[in-house]
Amino acid sequence: MRILLTNDDGIYAEGLESLEKIAREISDDIWIVAPESEQSGASHSLSLADPLRLRKVGERRFAVLGTPTDCVVMAARKIMPDAPDLVLSGVNRGQNIADDVTYSGTIAAAMEGTTLGFKSIALSQVIGIHNRDALTYDVAERHGANVLKQLLDVELGPGVLLNINFPDCRPDEVVGVEVTRQGKRDQNLLTIDERRDTRGRPYYWVGFQRERGNPPAGTDLRAAFEKRISVTPLHMNLTQLEAIEPLRVALEKT
Repeated sequence: MRILLTNDDGIYAEGLESLEKIAREISDDIWIVAPESEQSGASHSLSLADPLRLRKVGERRFAVLGTPTDCVVMAARKIMPDAPDLVLSGVNRGQNIADDVTYSGTIAAAMEGTTLGFKSIALSQVIGIHNRDALTYDVAERHGANVLKQLLDVELGPGVLLNINFPDCRPDEVVGVEVTRQGKRDQNLLTIDERRDTRGRPYYWVGFQRERGNPPAGTDLRAAFEKRISVTPLHMNLTQLEAIEPLRVALEKT
């Protein structure tokens, strides 16, 4: 099995090293194409106004001066001699659950793989829920390959990718694996932090507050709170089918 690895944290990210360990438990045919620098929050963006720069870092290992989406396109259309059988994106530094999926470059890389017709899976390591002191990828490394092996033969249909999140606990504390739906945060976590530079001019950081809500059972959020590995199927078609008929009726009246 030929596996393409990518991420949004950059070519030298610790999570990418963990992903390679996971992938090598499945196959020896591994290709790595990742951003030259961190691209967190890049979502499904393409570099259309600037050229892409490619740097060979090692054997079957490349850095792209671009977004995670750029990396998948470059890998499939330029770098790899044959198409990948599987695209793995991650292991992201931090969770990609609930509303996070719309911002995430990790998810976007898996989306692009899905768009190109490849089975694609995003993997993320939750932080800040149970363990606020340190980030480790121990849970992902211990359980990642086993979870993937159980999912590889599942036929998902066109336009579907998988989003896996590993809880931030010790590997032996993981309660189990749960198939979940995308949750919804019950508080607004985006914040703007205003600061001043040495000349007194304001500048701003966009960030997230860490507040624990009360998400419903069956969601990726609840799974993280309960120390479960969540597996969430996401679909590229964003059409809200329930809204079609009311809209049609409203337009027919006019």
